[in-house]
Amino acid sequence: MAVDRDQVLRSAAALLTRRATATMDEVARAAGLSRATLHRHFAGRDALVRALESLGIDECEAALDAARLEDGPAADAVRRLVREIEPAAGLLAFLYTENQLFEGVEQNEGWARIDARMAAVFRRGQESGEFRIDLTPAWLTEALYGLLASGAWAVTEGRVARKDLTRMIVELLLGGALRRE
Repeated sequence: MAVDRDQVLRSAAALLTRRATATMDEVARAAGLSRATLHRHFAGRDALVRALESLGIDECEAALDAARLEDGPAADAVRRLVREIEPAAGLLAFLYTENQLFEGVEQNEGWARIDARMAAVFRRGQESGEFRIDLTPAWLTEALYGLLASGAWAVTEGRVARKDLTRMIVELLLGGALRRE
């Protein structure tokens, strides 16, 4: 029987976003596989997390493309970005807390590309006068990641309705980023 690697990763992501300490046995059960089959595809937890990182990068880049960050006012671009990236918020929340992704080696170049694209929309908003200039684009990018992760955890815990997440993230981020007259 052929194993659908993408489905295995999505099953692992769904489990690990709810229970970050889940064992490989639990990941295998969630994916409907034996541990041996899972191990043939991912030599261990590190390999699985790295594969999830690649999935997260792919999903973020697709969301960035779909959000058309260069079109219209920067605030509208941020709203589109949050709407497009919100489905991956749980996976991003898991990846955001995986310290092994940041140990020893340099940052994955995929995250660097994503960070640069996000920071560019915030910089554009500053240059157009939409956003405050006392908050750096890098900080606004990190704040967005943090809000996505916090929002995903709040949805998982039942403290926030999924249908409200995008609006709540955008309102908090832009409410603090917009320049006040």
